[in-house]
Order: sequence, then structure tokens, then C-alpha cells
Amino acid sequence: MPERSSLLADEIRQEIDFLKEETVVTPMWKEQPISEAPSNVYVITAEDIRQSGATDIPTLLRRVPGMSVMELSGGEFAVSARGNNQLFANKILLLIDGRSAYIDAQGVIPWKTLPVSLVEIKQIEVVKGPAAAVYGFNAFDGVVNIITKSPEEMRGATIQAGAGEFATIRSAAVYANRHEQIGYRLSLGHDQNSQWRDRNALALRTSRFNGLINYHPNQDAMIRIEGGVVDTNRMDLASGDFLRVDSPNTISYARVSYERPDFFIRAFWNQQDLTINNGSYPVLAPIFTVSDRFGRTTGIPFLTNSYDVVSQYTAWIFTTHRLSLGANYRYNTLSGTEVFQYGQEHRFGLYVQDEWRPHEKFWVVGGVRMDLQSGINPTYSPRVALFYAPAKDHTFRLSGSVAYRPPTLVEANHEVLTTTTLFGFSSTDVLRGTSQADPEQITSYEAEYQGWYFHHRLRARAAIFHNHISKLITAVDSGPGMAEWRNQPGVADIRGAEVGLEILVASWLRGFATYAYQDINQSFTDIIRRGGPRHAANAGVTADWENGVNLSAVVHYVSSATYPVRAELSTLANFGIIPASAVPAEQLPSYTLVNLWAGYRFWHRKAEMAVSVYNALNDQHREHPLGDVISSRVMGWLTLRL
Repeated sequence: MPERSSLLADEIRQEIDFLKEETVVTPMWKEQPISEAPSNVYVITAEDIRQSGATDIPTLLRRVPGMSVMELSGGEFAVSARGNNQLFANKILLLIDGRSAYIDAQGVIPWKTLPVSLVEIKQIEVVKGPAAAVYGFNAFDGVVNIITKSPEEMRGATIQAGAGEFATIRSAAVYANRHEQIGYRLSLGHDQNSQWRDRNALALRTSRFNGLINYHPNQDAMIRIEGGVVDTNRMDLASGDFLRVDSPNTISYARVSYERPDFFIRAFWNQQDLTINNGSYPVLAPIFTVSDRFGRTTGIPFLTNSYDVVSQYTAWIFTTHRLSLGANYRYNTLSGTEVFQYGQEHRFGLYVQDEWRPHEKFWVVGGVRMDLQSGINPTYSPRVALFYAPAKDHTFRLSGSVAYRPPTLVEANHEVLTTTTLFGFSSTDVLRGTSQADPEQITSYEAEYQGWYFHHRLRARAAIFHNHISKLITAVDSGPGMAEWRNQPGVADIRGAEVGLEILVASWLRGFATYAYQDINQSFTDIIRRGGPRHAANAGVTADWENGVNLSAVVHYVSSATYPVRAELSTLANFGIIPASAVPAEQLPSYTLVNLWAGYRFWHRKAEMAVSVYNALNDQHREHPLGDVISSRVMGWLTLRL
């Protein structure tokens, strides 16, 4: 009888958690209900993660309407939002507990080698639309903030192991506890999988270690110290146009912070020690080679470092204004043999955010951030959101915002050689960085509705948006045999709509459905053209019975999409140098991705055995013309909580 009571209590808690409106911290760096956030926010919960069978964060992001996820290879994803995805995606800011995991010097996110295990995650907050008014540079298309569980929430040992097809292994071991004022968490993990195009060739092999200590000097304050390392000795990348790159690397980080409800100061250090081994697609290998400035195609070193400190203070003024003031400084460095000089940059930002509540049904959130960076003029990133709540559980928001992405240290200091060999003759082109490029810019307007129905058993959401994008940076010919990273003339206007429903049918049964539409009008040409599907839909259902059996099915439909491919490939085919079949078609057909999960909890729900199927219909497809063909994968899982 006590066991049954415990199970019922757990179900009640799960029901309350689902019905209760989520609290988020990402839009303004402070806790607030999701309906009061000045940006479009979706939350992926720990239960969503557990019952997804996902092996990585991007697979989870597919369920968010408007998020564009392309799996390029067994070691790489491209992730962006609202029609702004590309082969080398660099416009989403990734945070882990508020610490940037975006590699500033290169403008990349290592989605497959993040220093966090899925079992450690409490929730993932996805902000769509510019968030530079708080976060500054790189919060261009939005922000993904991975929030981990505290030592108290993970108290004890958690062990998870998953294995399956394509030599896939996902494993993690976490131990957490709290003794009086000190909480701590230690975690280990190892991941690996083969290439989609060759089951016998490794695409990814990575190991990670993380440690965290929280000290609570009093009830309202916390000192946090953490650090970790992710060592990857195989990483198959497909984002270099006609290149296939293996990039073993080590990512290290450390962080210290002091936090109170009204104030925080945080400092962190990130480092990536990277080795690049360039290779071409087999049919292009005799024609193109890419090397560093010394002519090496393999063993090319890259070392990046970021040092950051940020602080924010929040206070109520005259009972109707909640004012937040913040500042941050960041120092980035880059060294290696694919740059012509040691790269370094200083960044400094100041921001202010004001939440004005003149009436319980109407309020305004506004703010602006100024950013300074070495070599470019100051940028100003405003954001204004108007809220109207005509009745309880119904909220309308109208907002506008601006964001920038400055040239990376690679784009400012690059020096890479491309040698073309045809009919026995070779020529070499040089791509160099430049300090002449201006920051890329986006201006965004959005209207959103959120409402709860049937006693919080149904939530409906709808949004429309218009993004205006300009000054995109790409490689531009600057003379015979020379190219530079410069702003591309042209603009893109991306308009769209998103709707979503979440429903709790019973304490053991819930589901969701979303739809996203986007239309891209642009004057960009060649490889910088924006691409993406016009239609995308997601739906899922989850059942979790009292006897421990739980099932989940999620369907993702993506309509046909067109992505640019370099024109040189077609030219080579026209002259018969490569077969026409070697030139990938820019337009991709639609695909349907079905992911399944079946699990059984036992031993008082402290243990779970499960089977997951990725792409259960085996709808073999490419998600980018130069990406691998994605097929299905079956995995088995065992999770223990001690």
C-alpha cells in the first residue's frame, strides 16, 4: 500500500508540473512566467528528454515550432530559427546554465560535444527571435539555454547507458549530494557513433568530465564553482562546402559566480584546442585541396580562448518599475596556422531593461544594450514588448528587437589556401580575413498569443513574425586568386507564423502538436542565400502508466526545401570533369521523421529499461544537399537512480 500511495503522489506531482505554467530565466536573466517573457519561449522538460530517446540536443530542438535542425553528418548539426539556417550555422547563442558555450572565435556551436549529459538537464529554454538587448552579440536568431539540475535535485547516483546501431554509445554517470550549506555534483560521460554513410567508420568519439560545487552562505545567496573538459578524438564534419573535415578537439571551461535574487556576478573561461584534418568528397579529391598558409592539409592547429565577466542588478522603483542594469566584458583570442596573425578582440557591453506595470492587464518591457568591440563602431540593440492580458490565463504580446553578429576572429584573420588542379595544371587561391566587414544585422517584429483552456488542460499558442536580415558576411572575390570575408549586398525578409497546442488528456496521457510556416524573400545571391522549408509540423503523444510502462511517439514533418550549393560544382560537371550525378541537387524533397520510445520503470521507479527508434519509418533523406543520408537507428537504454 505505501508503494501505491507513493506512485499516486508522483502522478499528482507530474500532473501539477504539466499544468503549471513554466518559469523561465533566459529572456531577461531573471525568473518569470513564460507568458510574461518579452520573447517567444518554448520549454523542453526533463520528462520530454527522458522519453525522447534522443542522443543529442538538436534532436530535441526539432519539436519546437520554427526551429530549423539539419543533421549534416554523424558528428555535426546545423541549427537556427525561422528560415535562417545554412550549412555553417552561426546565429544561435547557446548557453549552459547561463554560461556561453558558443565558440566566439569561430562562430560555431559544438552540438555533439557539449559538456553536459542529457540526464543532468532540468529543462531547455528556447528563445526565438533576437535577444541581443540582454546577451549582446551572437544572440541573433535566438538563444538556447540548457539548465541543469541542482545537486539537491539529483541527490544520489544516476547511471545511464544506451547502445545501438551505427556503433552508437551514450553513457553517463552522475553523483550529487548536499551537506549542510554545500552541494556538489560530479559527472562522467562517453559518447560515440559511426558515420551515416559508412557503418564501419567512426564519426564521433568523445569523453567528458564535469564538476560543480554550490555554497549557500545564507538562504538567498549562492557561490557556484564549476569546471570541466570534453575530449573528442574523432569528429566528422560536413559544413565546409566540398570538404569533409575531421576535427579532434578538447573543450575546457571553468566558471565562478555569486548570485542573489536581485544581483549576480559571473565569470567564466572557455577554451577549444582543435586540430583540423581537411579532406574532400572522393570525386573532388583529385581537384581541390585546402591547406593552411604553410601548405599543410592535416594536423592544422587552432587554439581559441574566451574570458568573460558579467553582472546584473535588479530593483523595483516606485512599485511599478522593475529595473535591471547589467554590464559585461569579454576577451577572445585565436591562434593557429590558418590565420595570418594572432587574433584578439575586446568586447564591452552595457544594458538596461525596464518592466513597467501601470495596470494588472497591461505592461511594457523595454530595454537597450550598447556593445563595443575592437575594430568596429558601437552597436545598439533595443527591444520593446507590449503585453495585454484581457482575462486570466490569456496574454497577447507585440514586440520588436534588433541584434548583431560581428565578424569572428576567423573572419578577421583567416588565411587558407585552396589549390585547384585541372588537366595537370594547378592554381592556388587565397582566402584572407579582413577588418573591413560590418556586423550582420537583424530587425524582428512579432505578435504572439498564449492561452489556457479547460482548467489548464489545454494550452494554445500562436505567433506571427517578420525578420529583416542584412549585411551577411561571406567570402567575396577581391582580385585574381584572392577572396576576403566581406558583407554581401542584399537583404532577406522572412515572414512566418507558428501555432502550437499542448493537451493533458489524463494524468497518464499527454500530447502536443505544432505547425510552422515561413516565406523567404531575398536579394542575396550564390552561397549566402537563405534556405529552409516552407512548412514544418510536429506532433507527439506520451503515455505513462502506474504500472511503470511508458510509451512515446513523436512525428516531425518537413516540407521540401532549397539550399544553395556552390556553382563551381555545376561548372565542373558541364565540362565533364566530374559526373553530373556528383552535383547535389539544391532542392531536397520533404521527409517525415518518426521517433519512438518504449520504457518500463521498476524497483520503485528507480530503474528503467527502454528501447528507442530514431527515424522509425526509415525515411532515408538528406537534410542538406551536402549532408549524409539519414537512416534509422534502434537503441536500448538502462537507467539507474540510486
